[in-house]
Amino acid sequence: MYAYDPYDKEIVNTRVEEFRDQVNRRLSGELTEEEFRPLRLMNGLYLQLHAYMLRVAIPYGTLSSVQMRRLALIARKYDKGYGHFTTRQNIQYNWPKLVDTPDILLDLADVEMHAIQTSGNCIRNVTTDQFSGATADEIADPRPYAELIRQWSTFHPEFSFLPRKFKIAITGAPSDRAAVKWHDIGLVVRKNDAGDIGFEVLVGGGMGRTPVIAKTIRDFIPEADLLGYLEAILRVYNEQGRRDNKYKARIKILVEALGSDTFADLVEKEWQTTRHHPIDVPEAEIKRIEAFFAPPPLEVLPEQDPAVDELAANNFLFHAFLKNNVRPHKVPGHVNVTISLKPHGGIPGDATDAQMDLVADLADTYSLGEIRVSHEQNLILPHVARRDLPELYEALSRSGLGTANVGLISDIIACPGLDYCALANARSIPIAQNLAKRFDDITRLQDIGELKVKISGCINSCGHHHAGHIGILGVDRKGEEVYQLLLGGSGAEDASKAQILGPGFDENGIVDAVETVVAVYLGERQDGEKFLETYRRIGADPFKEAVYEAH
Repeated sequence: MYAYDPYDKEIVNTRVEEFRDQVNRRLSGELTEEEFRPLRLMNGLYLQLHAYMLRVAIPYGTLSSVQMRRLALIARKYDKGYGHFTTRQNIQYNWPKLVDTPDILLDLADVEMHAIQTSGNCIRNVTTDQFSGATADEIADPRPYAELIRQWSTFHPEFSFLPRKFKIAITGAPSDRAAVKWHDIGLVVRKNDAGDIGFEVLVGGGMGRTPVIAKTIRDFIPEADLLGYLEAILRVYNEQGRRDNKYKARIKILVEALGSDTFADLVEKEWQTTRHHPIDVPEAEIKRIEAFFAPPPLEVLPEQDPAVDELAANNFLFHAFLKNNVRPHKVPGHVNVTISLKPHGGIPGDATDAQMDLVADLADTYSLGEIRVSHEQNLILPHVARRDLPELYEALSRSGLGTANVGLISDIIACPGLDYCALANARSIPIAQNLAKRFDDITRLQDIGELKVKISGCINSCGHHHAGHIGILGVDRKGEEVYQLLLGGSGAEDASKAQILGPGFDENGIVDAVETVVAVYLGERQDGEKFLETYRRIGADPFKEAVYEAH
């Protein structure tokens, strides 16, 4: 796990004191809210529907137990006793007082955390696979590259005021668990025929009112040229991106307007003009960064454990936990454990201060003090010995964190919606809660299998509804909350855009409509097909006919 060097510490501490002065000037009336707005956004502070919201960066989703305890302390001391983990692997606090925000940032800086570039028209938190460095299917751990991009992009003078916000994701494995095709820039670690590591580069993905899947503009860029090539992409975007209309300012609009081939040519031309002055990262610095992500010293253990097998045979809930929440580790005898933040009837992504403290304790006991945050709003303990699973499961279950639903229909991604967000048109949280309650039967969930539901309270798509196997979009229609149903999306390596099925539903009707969709799937699936496979085989018409006949 990366540790700050003296430059990192100086940058963060200086930024905290600058912001303290800005907050004091706002509180005294010297700054108006309009004047204060760009200053607070540079420090991750939003003004939402009812209060300020502070978004804290968790670079590439990796946390230490010490940092998690500090997040719990902040929730307890400055908020209402909980935090909300987001689809960018960050955490948000929904109720901080403005006067307290500099002290919150100081408390974060004390454990090497910050809120820099979590908002504004800049390069945001670089995200990646939640199992990075702990899964056998990856070509290389993407986190050292993500850290290098973080250092390069932080306060980059050319890219601090881009036409719009800019998001980068990177995966080190062929199985895309980082949704790279839905990002402004997506990077996939590849090896060429000579065995050299480099990256496939995808550009122009994004959700919002114009969902677009990123296009590959280069099949392979050597790792030594990565930053230079990224800089060329951003320069083309910075020069040609629309600044007259924020709805057309994202790079996806530029790539669509020019065509991906033309855009790639412009990037190549820009890159070639600067290659003789490359971004020279000293080898010593590369080695220093890589050392923080060296594989942990795990002992090779037996793949099977009698106590685990016996409990699984006699406890259906534990058996379901093993199947849904536990994934193989690259070191035999170890596993990655996903802790669901989607208890049935709960708010997706929320964790209380007590739960965060417990996860920190469990990380120290079972996972070398390391925790991950997934873009699906769950937490991961990445280095657990398989033999420890019964004890870990018991501790999680006692605290309400043992829900065995990862990847199933109740493992719902949802934005805060109209309960918190000033941009939202409809509530997301109650829909997620009602759906989870409707499918609150582990036997039924197991039978349905993998089915990803994603809910957004407005067209901005913070709940990623375009990438849901089942997507739900809340809209305002003549003062009424209406929910559109979308089917067929994917955020994986087979990325696809979910399509609207037809007219929308009210709050109760949308839950019934989802149940009808599931019933059609169960009646049509063949030979263990997953939902998305069945949908792609039979198309939307059978679902549409059943849904609108029933409702």
